[in-house]
Amino acid sequence: MSSLQNKIVFITGGASGIGMSCALAYAQAGAQVAVMDRDASALDLLLHQLGETHLSILGDAQYGPDVQKAIDATLDRFGRLDIVHNNVGMSSPSKPLHETTEDEWDALFSINLKSVFWTTRYSLDALKQTKGCILNTSSMVGEIGQLNHAGYVATKGGMNALTKAMALDYAPFGIRVNAICPAGVWTPMLRTWATQQPNPATIETYLNDIHTLGYCPEGDVIADAAVFLVSDAARFMTGCILPVSGGAELGYGRKSAL
Repeated sequence: MSSLQNKIVFITGGASGIGMSCALAYAQAGAQVAVMDRDASALDLLLHQLGETHLSILGDAQYGPDVQKAIDATLDRFGRLDIVHNNVGMSSPSKPLHETTEDEWDALFSINLKSVFWTTRYSLDALKQTKGCILNTSSMVGEIGQLNHAGYVATKGGMNALTKAMALDYAPFGIRVNAICPAGVWTPMLRTWATQQPNPATIETYLNDIHTLGYCPEGDVIADAAVFLVSDAARFMTGCILPVSGGAELGYGRKSAL
């Protein structure tokens, strides 16, 4: 595993799913981790696993004042910031565009994209000082689309485009910006999505089949790639939209993936 020894990582939505896997992997790689999440009980459980040298911060990343307080708390605790991982996200509802309500649309964009606006606004000065990096958790659907999931697909397509724009804007400061693109990964969010499908009982087989490697993974496969992307081993990578997808996007006739 790539080394993150003595690095300071701030991650949103880090108390469950892919975020939790990444937070644990960052700590294992030697980083000190500040985890922001709006689930207090999940944060407590995660901090117990991480250890008291790390930091948990209760807050909602779609709200600017919460993010500002979280970044300030991270800097107060650790004195600097090397890595920001924009991981927080939601996938519901699973609907085509014309069935999506305005409130559902706004919530998806507020959580999945506006959160990146806030973390960048409040962390950029600190990242300039360390020539740090930003990682965005995106999705393969932002590249290939997905049936009956219009709002979510739109946010992830936006995140991929935003990642490239940020990479260009912040390269003069030595700041790298990349995105990681899972296909299906077994998380609480994916299980919620599964219940919204016409035939939930068939979803596990479907998710195994859409991956060329033949199975739907757990979050550790994303975490391993995330550690690489934020480490010095990836020091000449920026603006990269990295698939960690088991080949879900390959070949003719394959079904669309998350």
